[in-house]
Amino acid sequence: MLIDDLFDRALLEAALATSSDPETPDPETMHDIVRRTLRIAVVGISRDPTKAARRVPSYLASRGAEILPVNPHADRILGREVLDSLDDIEAEVDMVLVFRPSAEAGDVIRQAMRRPEKPVIWLQEGIRDDVAAAEARAAGLTVVQDLCMYKVHRALGDTLRRAGQTPP
Repeated sequence: MLIDDLFDRALLEAALATSSDPETPDPETMHDIVRRTLRIAVVGISRDPTKAARRVPSYLASRGAEILPVNPHADRILGREVLDSLDDIEAEVDMVLVFRPSAEAGDVIRQAMRRPEKPVIWLQEGIRDDVAAAEARAAGLTVVQDLCMYKVHRALGDTLRRAGQTPP
């Protein structure tokens, strides 16, 4: 089966074009990233259910992702214990999804770079740190900046793996 058979390529390309980062991964790479992502550390997840920093992780959880919330100002979000820092997560993560201001993103990127499993680092729409992203890319990590995970996931036709199972 061809990748183009699995999603609307034009819709995905339109979503990817919204990123201001010229190093945004290509459609095939983005498809691979989303398909292999099950456990997501969400740094800056919001307590406020009306904010994107809560709606996007909620959506991803409803599609089968295991969300590990990180917010030093909360105790429980999405029914899970909230950790103060990315460094507090003991489990391996596939992705670090960042909902923090650009001025704070570099610190989160560098924390993610220290993780032995080398997760994908995804800075949500409107968030960029080119210097830290270049450091992470030079260290072999995949970095997505200034792009909405929800929009990409929807453009890919809901292709997040569920419960560790890969569709045919």
